[in-house]
Amino acid sequence: MADKTLPALNPDLLDTGTPPIPQAQGWARAYDGRSGPLVDLSQAVPGSPPPAALLERLAQAAASPDATRYGPITGDMVLREAYAAEIGRIYGAPFEPGEVAITSGCNQAFVMTMMAVARAGQNVLLPTPWYFNHEMTLRMLGIEARPLPCDPAAGFVPDVATAEALIDAGTRAIVLVTPNNPTGAIYPPATIAAFAELCAGRGLWLVLDETYRDFLPAGAAAPHEVFATTPWQDSVIGLYSFSKAYAVPGWRLGAITAGEAVMAEIAKVLDCVQINPVRAGQAAVTWGIDGIRDWREANRAEINARAALFREAMAPLNDWRVLAAGAYFAYVAHPFPDVPAAEVVRALVQERGVLALPGPYFGPGQERHLRIAIANVAADRIGALSERLRGFAL
Repeated sequence: MADKTLPALNPDLLDTGTPPIPQAQGWARAYDGRSGPLVDLSQAVPGSPPPAALLERLAQAAASPDATRYGPITGDMVLREAYAAEIGRIYGAPFEPGEVAITSGCNQAFVMTMMAVARAGQNVLLPTPWYFNHEMTLRMLGIEARPLPCDPAAGFVPDVATAEALIDAGTRAIVLVTPNNPTGAIYPPATIAAFAELCAGRGLWLVLDETYRDFLPAGAAAPHEVFATTPWQDSVIGLYSFSKAYAVPGWRLGAITAGEAVMAEIAKVLDCVQINPVRAGQAAVTWGIDGIRDWREANRAEINARAALFREAMAPLNDWRVLAAGAYFAYVAHPFPDVPAAEVVRALVQERGVLALPGPYFGPGQERHLRIAIANVAADRIGALSERLRGFAL
């Protein structure tokens, strides 16, 4: 029998790393409980379920025959209208429903946007540390994820001059994530404005991933003024997730905000990938924008309190340094300069029952760092960190 030639797979996909969180969670399975219950700080998931009223709305919508039928490619108009009004309230600027598309989560929103703005062989600037799914997406698409290093001394806020020096003829976009995953850094409005000006002047897209926007401190001013003070439709695309603020990550609902001309092109991609987002969840979230507003505000306060509690818990540990903390995350420098971060994480969870993620999951130059997801555990678990980490050695 002649040798059989097997079909090849996409080399860009083969060159993409596997999702890293399951690996870290596998290390946790070896923990024997010696230090008490596992403190799982690995994945950003809501620490409590959504209000019962929101779940009731979902059940009602799922029972409707309308929810079983195809819907508009860019999402049901009632949710697009409600979301346009909501972001208009947040940013102090009018938005049209035609400038909104509902997606199956913010990860899908990012994939759709990258397919619209860049092609294989071009590059997109990603501040490092980066959200690993962003880098994975670009690698799969054959687009270079060009690292934009962020200085820990500057709180991991990206510098516009550093970014400008990295731009070349192949650059198509700059991505900013604020509040940031993985660091928790909150980018000042002036920084976002400077990047918007740079992108507009250089013919690039500024892609703003504001998944964790709802967890900015209560009473704060608008996250930025780009939507209110610039012709943003020509060079800015906004991304959002309903998962965290509404505590519904399993519903897979996100949003893209873009000029209508751009949205017409993004809709081509959406039609090929999702046809339409799940309709029952859209109906429930439409109601939830106003219906659980008080709950969402209380949740914002709780998450901010956990961030403050985390700083307090870590303060006595002089050898562990909190470099940034905000919204769902904190970024920490561990005290073992000669030990790979993955080994620190493995030993920490197996000996002390604390699971974080190694810094190298989030890009180059991160061996000294761990990412902490502070939102998905109760306050008492966060408060226990001082005792768990005290005296830990390798």
